[in-house]
Amino acid sequence: MATLAYSTPALLRSRGARAGVQWASLALCLVLWHLATTQRWNLGIVTFENVPTPADTLAAIVELVHSPKLLSDLASSVRRIAAGYFAAAVGGVVLGLAIGRSQWARLALLTPLEVLRPIPAVAWIPLAILMFTSSEMSMIYITFTGAFFPILLGTIHGVEGVEPRLVSSARSLGASQRVILREVILPGAAPAIVTGLAIGMGTSWFCLVTAEMISGQFGIGYYTWQSYTVQRYPDVVVGMLLIGLLGMGSSALVRIAGNRLTPWLAAGRRR
Repeated sequence: MATLAYSTPALLRSRGARAGVQWASLALCLVLWHLATTQRWNLGIVTFENVPTPADTLAAIVELVHSPKLLSDLASSVRRIAAGYFAAAVGGVVLGLAIGRSQWARLALLTPLEVLRPIPAVAWIPLAILMFTSSEMSMIYITFTGAFFPILLGTIHGVEGVEPRLVSSARSLGASQRVILREVILPGAAPAIVTGLAIGMGTSWFCLVTAEMISGQFGIGYYTWQSYTVQRYPDVVVGMLLIGLLGMGSSALVRIAGNRLTPWLAAGRRR
């Protein structure tokens, strides 16, 4: 077992090998999708008789690319994600630092936040519609709730994971609380914060699409749900693929930005 654990990374050391495995897995998924839909597989509890084929989906993609609706729907969804995610990132990191560092903040804030955390985004939609004067603000709020809690928890766990001896050493050298926060706490908690930010980006897309399906008039979620209601099933798959690609791409951008802001972590991994 030990030999296998150490030999596997060596096989994937080159960038070409890693890319080859990724493309091969994607090709395998496409082949399985093609076989399941063209052969109309019926597995009992799961059937592919009405699922669009890759060819039908590709035709729907070409049609959407030439449609003016694509840019307007993309712009609406990206704008909502940007607003909700930015507010969640600022609020989650600030509150996470406060709760992780202060016993008073933990006692005062963590309990009500833990009560709210398990509530799913779809349960917030009726209340958000009642609270906000526009459907746009309610969808941004739903996006905020999806991103906020992963960022908050990641920051709290990151702060709690900082070695106490580092804080004590900095304090014994005369460092102020502000310097300790900037030079010890934030660098030590950075990996967990970046992970929370990346997870929050993915969940924000999930929550936004749910909100757009129920109360939106533009956006990728609205496009997907509207396609289902008019029985344009290849367009439903296109909407799902767009959501997946946007979520994956935006989460990757967050991780890249996090790596750029924490170069010491990348240097440590290369050693």
